[in-house]
Amino acid sequence: MEPFTTHQGLVATMDRSNVDTDQIIPKQFLKRIERTGFGQFLFYDWRFNDDETPNAEFELNQPQFEGATILVAGRNFGSGSSREHAVWALADYGFRAVLAPSFADIFYNNCFKNGVLPVKLPEETIQEIFSKVAENPGYQLTVDLENNVVTDSGGLSVAFEVEPARRERLLQGLDDIAATLTHADKITAFEAQRGLTPVQ
Repeated sequence: MEPFTTHQGLVATMDRSNVDTDQIIPKQFLKRIERTGFGQFLFYDWRFNDDETPNAEFELNQPQFEGATILVAGRNFGSGSSREHAVWALADYGFRAVLAPSFADIFYNNCFKNGVLPVKLPEETIQEIFSKVAENPGYQLTVDLENNVVTDSGGLSVAFEVEPARRERLLQGLDDIAATLTHADKITAFEAQRGLTPVQ
């Protein structure tokens, strides 16, 4: 998993609340067994018309958001089913961070397991960012996990909180398996002490 320390990137906005995982990655695309390749299906039912042409009205199809790596959205982002594929799709599309006033709990947890940083910011700050993006094409933010702060070049500076263990694992790029393997010596010693033989 790619570590997340500090990321500066173009911001795309989605001024919608309760964006659920079935919209982030519709159920018909969940048959894939690998974690890659889901980005092309991100927000598929919103991004494309019935004839599979791009929906010009959808946020991410706006030219100014091409190449965005930071998504700013409304409250309760990632609600609905627990599918981890939603985070896979966001990451595969290119998003490194999602900023919102609140997140669904399971989605929030899944982000940390897959190298995407979910940042909870006050409602008024999210609204301020929406306004700045509308007024400034090409607007960028810097999301600094080392110092727990989001900044822009125009004076915005807002702190955010991340549970310390999650923060440390994301800074180091450790998913659940990699984090467990940092204790490999202790695991081996425990098995040896009890005469256990690792399963091959």
